Amino acid sequence: MVEVPLLIAGRDVPASQGASFERRHPVTGAVASRAAAASTADAVAAAQAAQDAFPAWSGLGPSARRAALLKAADLLEARTGEVIERMVSETGCTPPWAGFNAFLAANMLRDAAALTTQVGGEVIPSDRPGTFLFTVRQPAGVVLGIAPWNAPIILGVRAVASPLACGNTVVLKSSETCPATHRLIGEVLRDAGLPPGTVNVVSSSPADAPAVVQALIAHPAVRRVNFTGSSKVGRAVAEVAAAHFKPVLLELGGKAPVVVLDDADLDQAVAATAFSAYANQGQICMSAERVVIDESVADAFVDRLATKARSLPAGDPRKEGMVLGSLVSPEAARRLGALVADAVEKGARCVAGGPPKGTIMEATVLDRVTPEMKLYGEESFGPVICVVRVRGVEEAIRVANDTEYGLSSSVFGRDVTRALAVAQRLQASMCHVNGPTVHDEAQMPFGGMKASGNGRFGGRAALDEFTELRTFTVATAPLQYPF
Repeated sequence: MVEVPLLIAGRDVPASQGASFERRHPVTGAVASRAAAASTADAVAAAQAAQDAFPAWSGLGPSARRAALLKAADLLEARTGEVIERMVSETGCTPPWAGFNAFLAANMLRDAAALTTQVGGEVIPSDRPGTFLFTVRQPAGVVLGIAPWNAPIILGVRAVASPLACGNTVVLKSSETCPATHRLIGEVLRDAGLPPGTVNVVSSSPADAPAVVQALIAHPAVRRVNFTGSSKVGRAVAEVAAAHFKPVLLELGGKAPVVVLDDADLDQAVAATAFSAYANQGQICMSAERVVIDESVADAFVDRLATKARSLPAGDPRKEGMVLGSLVSPEAARRLGALVADAVEKGARCVAGGPPKGTIMEATVLDRVTPEMKLYGEESFGPVICVVRVRGVEEAIRVANDTEYGLSSSVFGRDVTRALAVAQRLQASMCHVNGPTVHDEAQMPFGGMKASGNGRFGGRAALDEFTELRTFTVATAPLQYPF
């Protein structure tokens, strides 16, 4: 069991009112962490610490910020074992998924380090004689990052790395599900030499989370907000931010389709679908939730996918060889069970897997899913893929787009030109031709459209999100005025 204090102004501190909350292992029920339950006063203190640290951090040259972020990347990799231990205990994931979190997050820190010298501007020709016109990108101020539990190191680092590279200071609001895991991010950045207050980490109990988040957004020093999580909570965060005229980057839910055309390589499509649907028990915003497949190849595809799903071991993630570990909570398991039961009752065929047993759910395939079933439209966020059979390309595109979400997608077809033409008509911000829906790299723009959010993390796209674009003019000769 890990004790988790708040990290404010470089110091480990308890919650001001002495409150705490526990996170339990989803399989065993044992206490995994006990974290300080911040009050709104603690939230204000964290934002104030970030504000106090802003002048010094934003005033550093890019080389100094780059060196600190590169050191943090190395320190995070060195603590991969600790990342694995905390993630498995708090979220029930498998050790390989936790190890991948440390690997990709370290690369995100390195990519952010490379951004420090790219925070630039441009010279713009002016129509006014004797005028030099140019723009400059400057740090916005304090950035609030709100990260989820499902890929906690990846998404927690993503919430703060680019803002720091741009010269902002940050407050990371950790998930109530994995406070000890998110706390590691603050420790690594502090140990890398970032000045006190540059990075602050605030944990809160589930009951207090809305008030704490509202207090952080409302603080005058907070100039940018980024949130990764469900579309329901993202809408609430956006509404609070809008009331304070603060830009918010939202990366929300998904219902990613895999479109399988009649000329697809079925073995490749099956392999990619299984990876996309079952990695981290399907608890990834990019997870494949629907296969939209031409009926001429559907029978062969479903047989192969069912065989693949049945070959994947599921169980206690602490046991060696498990491909699928635990769902995050009993509540999540009950919800998934209800979705599967509703689909089967309305005519879907369960050809692999089935309802969860406790918090363990086998890789599940439901064939012949129709719009009358809840699973057709609702984000399942679990290891279940539904197969929707269609006739021809036009129906495939219509069905793939028949969702409120628009994050990730895939198209499979041997005729790549044709597949790319289909991909360009899908209403998703990311589409992978002959590849999995689960694909993230540190340098690629990442974000959604429709109910999957707005704005982009990753690479140079992040510069637009976490800086103020300022315009300057310099009169280089006496100006003439009309009066």
